[in-house]
Amino acid sequence: MPPATQPPVIDIAEAERTHVHRAIDVACRDWGVFQVVGHGIDLRLLAALRRQMRALFGAPAEQKMAIARTSKNPWGFYDRELTRHVRDWKQVYDYGPADGADLVPQWPAGLPAFEPIVREFYAACDQLALRLLRVITRNLGMPPESLDRHFRPAHTSFLRLNYYPRCPAPQQHQGVHAHTDSGALTLLLQDLPGLEVVHGGGWVMVPPRANALVVNIGDILQVWSNDRYVAPMHRAFVHAEVDRFSVPFFFNPAYSTDYAPLPSAIDARHPPRYRPINWREFRSRRAAGDYAHAGEYAEISQYAI
Repeated sequence: MPPATQPPVIDIAEAERTHVHRAIDVACRDWGVFQVVGHGIDLRLLAALRRQMRALFGAPAEQKMAIARTSKNPWGFYDRELTRHVRDWKQVYDYGPADGADLVPQWPAGLPAFEPIVREFYAACDQLALRLLRVITRNLGMPPESLDRHFRPAHTSFLRLNYYPRCPAPQQHQGVHAHTDSGALTLLLQDLPGLEVVHGGGWVMVPPRANALVVNIGDILQVWSNDRYVAPMHRAFVHAEVDRFSVPFFFNPAYSTDYAPLPSAIDARHPPRYRPINWREFRSRRAAGDYAHAGEYAEISQYAI
């Protein structure tokens, strides 16, 4: 058979079936990214989220700046984000739970349905990501729930709404510059073409599929798998004639998590390829590169043995 030219689409309605586990394992090994249907998230919720996202980013600038995030509180609106120290062509809204201190969700005025819809979608993504993580953990030879302790009861996952305005010179700008995701798993709802991943030595489009979610593994799973699964380099481009929107959910562990290759991923032929990494330390270093020209951009290769 000729090699696949697009990431696979997997129906996970029966996620405990062996053939589904096998399909996810192959997708993680061959691509690091795949799309899921039959995910169980209410399609009416997806439609409502899309409407609220357009309403938010279509609001006057002063209304968005009223909920701008700060150096202490990362939840809210932002329009000057960097990726690998390079400015992205986008606006974002980030939501994550309050921590009882500096982290406080900020909600836009005049959009009463925005908060409950964002909270509902966040909770649905959290449950779906945990289900997928258990399948992947089993595929790596560990008990399915053995990594749950890093995500329950505490975790640092967050939801982002991306707005990529139409760009007069799309060949000169990127919506998001090439990078890998630092966490464990990312779920993505997208509308128009724009997401590309590196595969087979070149850039490959991940085509939008109605009501599907894109899943890609992040750096943490690459480390846990001892490079059996490689976090895909990916980027987002912009359009000259139309706005583009997307919604990634970043499934991240508790800050106290220390991660290293799993025992099941290590043997005489596959010694550990990474020393232990602390998530709080790594995430703070990566964030410094995303929000400002501050320090060296954190990559797991810096922890390679």
